[in-house]
Amino acid sequence: MSDDIGLRFEREDGAEAADARVADATLARLLRRMGEVHLRQRLRMEAVHPGAVFGYGRTFFHLENWYSMHALIRGTLRLTGLYARGVRNARALRLNLNEVRLPRLPAAFAGFRLLHLSDLHLDMAEDFAELIAERVRGVEAELTVLTGDFRYRTHGDYGPALAALARLRPQLPGEVYAVLGNHDSVRMVPAIEDLGIRVLLNEHAVLERGGGRLYLAGVDDPHYFGADNLHRAAEGIPWGAVAVLLAHSPELYREAAACGFDLMLCGHTHGGQVCLPGGFAPMTNADCPRAFCRGGWRYRELAGYTSTGVGSSVVGVRYNCPPEVALHILARDGD
Repeated sequence: MSDDIGLRFEREDGAEAADARVADATLARLLRRMGEVHLRQRLRMEAVHPGAVFGYGRTFFHLENWYSMHALIRGTLRLTGLYARGVRNARALRLNLNEVRLPRLPAAFAGFRLLHLSDLHLDMAEDFAELIAERVRGVEAELTVLTGDFRYRTHGDYGPALAALARLRPQLPGEVYAVLGNHDSVRMVPAIEDLGIRVLLNEHAVLERGGGRLYLAGVDDPHYFGADNLHRAAEGIPWGAVAVLLAHSPELYREAAACGFDLMLCGHTHGGQVCLPGGFAPMTNADCPRAFCRGGWRYRELAGYTSTGVGSSVVGVRYNCPPEVALHILARDGD
């Protein structure tokens, strides 16, 4: 690997020489996990356009990167008297059940329960990990999936988010798989995996149960960094086998359907987060139909679910769009 990748790696967050040995060891682990091309792509994009408000990605405008506007929005809400209510709404985390019927689902996977958390933004409040843990404590599921955005800001120190994830991890049932979002640095992957969470970096895993198989694939962030590679993630999945795709954003729905995936689980949109009465979202921050930006949806043979998210972005408030943890229950047609 050329030296410029290591230099870009250590330059993140102004910590060029903070601990070269730790940086080098983490870089080596990432290289083994991702390969040089993917790692070079991700590191260069993180170095070139962290915090860009305009341009890059699948949408032109990125409010989540405009930190001075966050303070203005927060101040305006306080003046109108709506801020405290929005904060309470953002902490009223719901558990939503969603039955998914998949025609090709092996009989052994009928009733399989999959816990889905997206957009955790774990460091948005000091006690937020504990609030999530209380909501999921005791939930029965064979598998947990996390569809990206572990930290609150889009760049900067990710240590608090990782510490919060460590506190949450013991309450997540079953094996845990994850993908990265547009708020996440690839540098977080080794620490996340040290917690017993496998991050799918344009790759897939095979789940076996009672002689049946289900393929679980995951792609790197498709919204801002554009580091997704569905071809690589699906390589080796037999055509016709039941396959579930984890992606941070629903914007890959066409490609996912063309690749033969049966179910796509994602987030990113927060369901709009700040919605009008009735749930209409003035902004979804995703280049896809509005129908795909909240809850269950279908495109051709592909079933999908876009979580409204666990945490909040830009400002830690919500209106007419409750945060959620989704529990997906897989079913076969005719059962």
